[in-house]
Amino acid sequence: MITVVDYGMGNLGSIQNMFKRIKVAVNVTSDLDKIKKASKLLLPGVGNFDAAMSRINDTGLRDILDEKALIEKVPVLGVCLGMQLLTTYSEEGNISGLGWINASTRKIAAIDGIKVPHMGWNLVTSSNESLLTQSLPDDARFYFVHSYSVHVDKQENSILKTKYGIEFDSAIQHGNIYGAQFHPEKSHKFGMSIFKNFAKI
Repeated sequence: MITVVDYGMGNLGSIQNMFKRIKVAVNVTSDLDKIKKASKLLLPGVGNFDAAMSRINDTGLRDILDEKALIEKVPVLGVCLGMQLLTTYSEEGNISGLGWINASTRKIAAIDGIKVPHMGWNLVTSSNESLLTQSLPDDARFYFVHSYSVHVDKQENSILKTKYGIEFDSAIQHGNIYGAQFHPEKSHKFGMSIFKNFAKI
């Protein structure tokens, strides 16, 4: 079963509904004891980077997440802000991220007619093979809503890229840790594929 971590800043209803559609059981919880026992974690997120990290750090959740991801090495998927939290830092704030993947989160530049936030559908291109993105067609597109984008230090950690003004990493991976900048729960059949793949990992 996938445990969806409720730390107060996630799009939980839509995520639950998408997993229900693909007939995958999920447990949404803020209970630290239940998170300690999880075999697979999904870290959602909508909102401000520092506010999210403050909640994770101040509630005792940080130590548990580090244990699950880095020691037990359970599969973890960060979605939208949840993916940005996997990086070392964000230009949105001053608090360090989880730092599980060597990457930075940077403000999208509003140049050459680019509107910020980046909102709507966009194509992705594969940069490395991954269990998370296997069987995605060449025309796969996803729904984005974000003002900050992730850039990996090592290209081996990039699995999908997207161009919006500049190119950024729209899905990342380091071992058992995965991230998706887009919203799979709002991306119809392509989002279903991402969640189905994660359920099988």
